Amino acid sequence: MFRNRLQTKHVLVIFALFTFALITAFTCNKNGTENSVEFKPKKVLIFSKTAGFHHGSIPKGIEAIQKLGAENKFSVDTTTNPALITSVNLKQYAVVIFLSTTGDIFNEAQQQAFEQYIKNGGGFVGVHAATDTEYDWPWYGKLVGAYFNGHPAQQEATLHVVDRTHISTKHLPETWKRKDEWYNFKQLGTDLHVLITIDEATYNGGTNGANHPMAWYHEFDGGRAFYTELGHTDESFAEPLYLQHLLGGIKYAMGLKK
Repeated sequence: MFRNRLQTKHVLVIFALFTFALITAFTCNKNGTENSVEFKPKKVLIFSKTAGFHHGSIPKGIEAIQKLGAENKFSVDTTTNPALITSVNLKQYAVVIFLSTTGDIFNEAQQQAFEQYIKNGGGFVGVHAATDTEYDWPWYGKLVGAYFNGHPAQQEATLHVVDRTHISTKHLPETWKRKDEWYNFKQLGTDLHVLITIDEATYNGGTNGANHPMAWYHEFDGGRAFYTELGHTDESFAEPLYLQHLLGGIKYAMGLKK
């Protein structure tokens, strides 16, 4: 009888230890999920082909985004070769970043492949001259949100951050003074969620009036698109506020909305 009691006690001890192990594992997993990095490691593609004006800040932009990737657990590929824009190749990327692209950069097959990528849930980030791209491709104009319509000389201006709840703007001041090259736009989309506007009274050469957006995002055709006009100058890509703004746009395009 004593032996049976001892065996029963051993079974109860083993059962208790097993139960404790399960609870501990569940708790650790839950805490690990809550405290871990916001998104799993992903890959982005920087596409920077220019068929018009070539921005000298592109290498600085590539270097800055690569650094952001290393610091935030996503890998970065770069290319200027449109032959890599195929349905098969694009599947590996969470986001494609058009870094100051200009002019007619895709043939019809490449356009179709990129459209399918977005329709399959892909992410798009347009930086600065991405709006000076593919004027004869209406779908792209709707994706990026507007087309370039000229700019005055580089100068300081006042930006108003009209939505500070977005992941790309929550760190920014409501009023943000900085120097850059300020675009005027045509064919502005009607479904854009505007994040930043520019005050045309604070600089010379604005033509969009009181509602002159500088950064926005929207869900489009199955995917997510973010655009920031900021980023003409080399100095932009060493500016902490701007880099955090750009990083937030990349994270949004990956699917984060917080």
